[in-house]
Amino acid sequence: MSTIKVTNLTFSYPFTYTNIFENCSFSIDTDWKLGFVGRNGRGKTTFLKLLQNQYSYSGNIVSSVQFDYFPYEVADVKMNTIDVVYQLAPDCMEWQIVRELNLLEVSEDVLYRSFETLSCGEQTKVLLAAFFLNDRNFHLIDEPTNHLDSHGRKVVAEYLSKKKSFILVSHDRDFLDKCVDHILSLNKKTIEVQCGNYSTWKQNFDNRQINEQKNNDRLSKEINSLKESARRMMEWSDKIESTKIGSGAFDRGYIGTQAALMMKHAKSVEKRRQRAIEEKSALLKDLEFAPQLKLHAMPYVQSKLVELKDVAVFYDDRQVFEPLSFTINQGDRVVLNGTNGCGKSSLIKLILGEKLKYSGELWRGNNLEISYICQGTSHLRGTVYSYAQDNKVDLTLFLTILRKLDFSREQFDKPIESFSMGQKKKVLVAGSLAKPAHLYIWDEPLNYIDLYSRLQIEQLVQSANATMLVVEHDTAFQHQIATRIVNITKRCWK
Repeated sequence: MSTIKVTNLTFSYPFTYTNIFENCSFSIDTDWKLGFVGRNGRGKTTFLKLLQNQYSYSGNIVSSVQFDYFPYEVADVKMNTIDVVYQLAPDCMEWQIVRELNLLEVSEDVLYRSFETLSCGEQTKVLLAAFFLNDRNFHLIDEPTNHLDSHGRKVVAEYLSKKKSFILVSHDRDFLDKCVDHILSLNKKTIEVQCGNYSTWKQNFDNRQINEQKNNDRLSKEINSLKESARRMMEWSDKIESTKIGSGAFDRGYIGTQAALMMKHAKSVEKRRQRAIEEKSALLKDLEFAPQLKLHAMPYVQSKLVELKDVAVFYDDRQVFEPLSFTINQGDRVVLNGTNGCGKSSLIKLILGEKLKYSGELWRGNNLEISYICQGTSHLRGTVYSYAQDNKVDLTLFLTILRKLDFSREQFDKPIESFSMGQKKKVLVAGSLAKPAHLYIWDEPLNYIDLYSRLQIEQLVQSANATMLVVEHDTAFQHQIATRIVNITKRCWK
């Protein structure tokens, strides 16, 4: 067991005026299974790169361990998978590789196939196995769930729960709860390390916010009361002082003493008010404000929008999935569920109108306006202003939604290519929400998006009377928003 000790860490990217980290100090035990959470763009991936000495910084990071980073870039994807594993863990034995793959429910046959022929889920599992076979190093795992289906996430969570010595960046609540024993949280102004899983940390964080809000409200009332009291005393002091000048017999010394005493009381009240203000300023510095999102759904002319009867998609002559039948009516929130590669995205493309080969009957309403979120973000270019113009969405509404999703105004002038993966995905979400539609089709909308924004989107979908077809492997999100889950079964070929 050893410690990774961070002291007075300060870092900002060149030509920027805002520090990502400023005088941050904390310690991490290398035996921990550490979940790493925080808003998109707040510095999670940056911190993992700082641990690997990829950037210059001020302060100190002291560690006796070496670091492995996931996702690992495979230099030659045409290599056999077993050779990829040996590159990462050169001292391991083949039986150890097979043991790890069995724990991850991956057939050992993949070892003798080209790495590029593996599915994204299989590649993720193979690389994780290789990382943990190299047990001398500390593992930095950056969002491994984005290419995993629901069952794959469960398998990997169980696998990681049996390991130690890692930092795991993830925005999947259920996944974190199953496999971590500590949480490292990048808050607005602070960094905290806490024992427990995500749910434990979130409950403690929310309780602290509630208590701070109560103290904030109490101090606000106290400050206003003290301010009013000080004002009255100052007025009384001035009024008493003014009586020293006039006609008639009076004791100017006594009046002056009374005025001075009243002024002293006023200054004492002002000091108490300043202390209360200082107390108040120490509160709510980490408050995560997540304003409510809105969705502008349009009513359709009839109750039924889409209907499928025994539909199956084909690539060449190969049937992708077993025939499906379901209907999407107004107000339905249909979640498509199935393993990686079972054809969920193909089915969505078919409903969107792409010319794919299929069998069965597909009916789609006339003049149906659809708002679509695709899986990938690699096509995004330019600024958010050019995105709004190219996609014909209302600019003011689009920017308002981005602000609610934790974008700063300064972010609007930056090229989208420089955004974090989560911020890029939020651009697609905001574009969809800004477009009035009869049907919202979202293909894995939450990939890379932070937990707070997931909850915002979840609450929006629950409250909006919108018709939706969604693919999403976050099981907590599925269960919260779905009015119906349609399971897709991959067609088996021998």
